[in-house]
Amino acid sequence: MSLAAATNENLAHTSNVLIYSSMAVYTLAFFAHIAEWVFGSRSKVGRTAAALSGPAGAGTAPKVVIGQQGGTTAVLERPKVVTRSAAGSRDVPDGPGAAGGTFKGDLWGRIAVSLTVVAFAVQAGGVVARAMSVRRAPWGNMYEFSITFSTVAVGAYLILLVLRKNVRWIGLLLVTTVLLDLGIATTTLYTDSDQLVPALHSYWLWIHVSTAIICGAVFYLGAVGTLLYLFRDSYENKIANGGTPGRFASSVLDRLPAAKSLDTFSYRINAAVFPLWTFTIIAGAIWAGDAWGRYWGWDPKEVWSFITWVAYACYLHARATAGWKGRKAAYLALIAFGCWLFNYYGVNIFVTGKHSYAGV
Repeated sequence: MSLAAATNENLAHTSNVLIYSSMAVYTLAFFAHIAEWVFGSRSKVGRTAAALSGPAGAGTAPKVVIGQQGGTTAVLERPKVVTRSAAGSRDVPDGPGAAGGTFKGDLWGRIAVSLTVVAFAVQAGGVVARAMSVRRAPWGNMYEFSITFSTVAVGAYLILLVLRKNVRWIGLLLVTTVLLDLGIATTTLYTDSDQLVPALHSYWLWIHVSTAIICGAVFYLGAVGTLLYLFRDSYENKIANGGTPGRFASSVLDRLPAAKSLDTFSYRINAAVFPLWTFTIIAGAIWAGDAWGRYWGWDPKEVWSFITWVAYACYLHARATAGWKGRKAAYLALIAFGCWLFNYYGVNIFVTGKHSYAGV
């Protein structure tokens, strides 16, 4: 074995070790987020339910009594809530977050975020090692795409935290999804380091596929916000109509941001990345012209990329139409993300075409 081949093999092994190590740290982050939600559920502070049943915005943010320490009481200020309202909508305050305003919940949440940062750094190192082992962009097959996709999704989440956005409620679902993604990648989608078919030897691999990964990761965050919006909206509707939510709903859903906030978050996320998805399709067409001598050939991947674009375009158009705001638009957003998922998993695994580079 040549020195170069041995070096590549060692780098590939290092990449695998780093990916598995990141999974271990993500698992610790998962349990830390669980602890955050559990300790947050013990808060006795009246939350969104009380706000819904009383005058909107009445009162000031109360203090949370944590416990007695040496004859003194440890007090944690409840996070300020921000109300958002629009014509014809409920004026509901945002929930206090997964920590529920409790000291222990907040502590475990911070630990979870710290562990997520460590896992992200380790996973990113694994992606870089994979790139060095194959001496190309590390997204030439489904395994490489998957490990890079989850890395970018976590990176986008951490960037939002750095920008002081109220998104820590995404943490538990994000870490769970990343563990599932890496689990499938390492057990089902894994392929040894190898070079690409000649058609993929192009600088467009860096441009086209990288933008597709970024779009998918951000679309995922928008889909999480949309899904939670549907649950939170049902919760608020039930209370507004005089119903009594179950214990689980009262413990979990009332700690989330208001439905209006979740809806706005999802819309802004999807609207921000939609132009990049448009560029992804255009870049793919240009690359196809260079590689295959035609810009568009109705290949299954091309078709489903366009279907995804149309679905998100319909969603954004629906949001601009008053009659399609709220739940109807949310269903469109989830359908659009479902199209993106099928474009990735379904087309790559079950459909044969010029883009069949899944390696599984």
